[in-house]
Amino acid sequence: MRNSTVWAGVFGVERSTVIDRLDFDDDEVVVVHVRPRKGAKGRCGICQQRCPGYDQGEGRRRWRAPDLGLSRTYFEADAPRVSCPEHGVVVASVPWARHDARHTVVFEDTVAWLANRTSKSTLELLLRIAWRTVGAIVARVVADGVAARDPLEGLRRIGIDEISYKKGHRYITIVVDHDTGRLVWAAPGRDRKTLASFFTALGEAAAPQSLTSQPTPRSGSPRRSPRTARTRCGAPMRSTSWPGPATPWTRSAATPGTPPAKAG
Repeated sequence: MRNSTVWAGVFGVERSTVIDRLDFDDDEVVVVHVRPRKGAKGRCGICQQRCPGYDQGEGRRRWRAPDLGLSRTYFEADAPRVSCPEHGVVVASVPWARHDARHTVVFEDTVAWLANRTSKSTLELLLRIAWRTVGAIVARVVADGVAARDPLEGLRRIGIDEISYKKGHRYITIVVDHDTGRLVWAAPGRDRKTLASFFTALGEAAAPQSLTSQPTPRSGSPRRSPRTARTRCGAPMRSTSWPGPATPWTRSAATPGTPPAKAG
């Protein structure tokens, strides 16, 4: 097996990426020299359409990759620009990183996964990045996921609730899919305008079959929303494990102290 094939598996890159060589610096930094294959060159970084070249941009560029052992690792490659009829002059797409990102896809996916499962300090220490960088990375990963599959598509049974954060009673309205236990929508605020924005995003003909929520003085009952479910549960439900991964458990807010029961 060729060394380039082995390293491609180690760094999790696609077949459209060619690894030319690795340089090991004295300051515990590994530089992986990469390039896209012919079929992946000359594409717009936004729409992925093949476009004519514009210039060589700012020369060679580096992207942070997952550490190799205890050594920081970077991908290095040329970053030419192309002239896209729709988006103008943009940096050409590369198969190992998202557009406008300074990290590889594998690194960003790892950051997003850890942000949902571990503490802020642990993530910063383990991956050696700043917390504000984590926010930008998570936004890109989520945008990719939404583009691949609409989280509001096919909703049948949903739960609507609110959570508070920081001080001063700041709230976020959240919507959970009871069938999968996943968070599908969230927005700052807890008033009727916030709730109406969810139903606007849901679409005219996509009313779920059932809905559970806890009415509040500001948001009102779901029955006053622009579009309502065909069935409303008799007992209001509150999600208990946001924003963890899948959350299939709910409890009744009307009966504190009752053991958890499966949603639905």
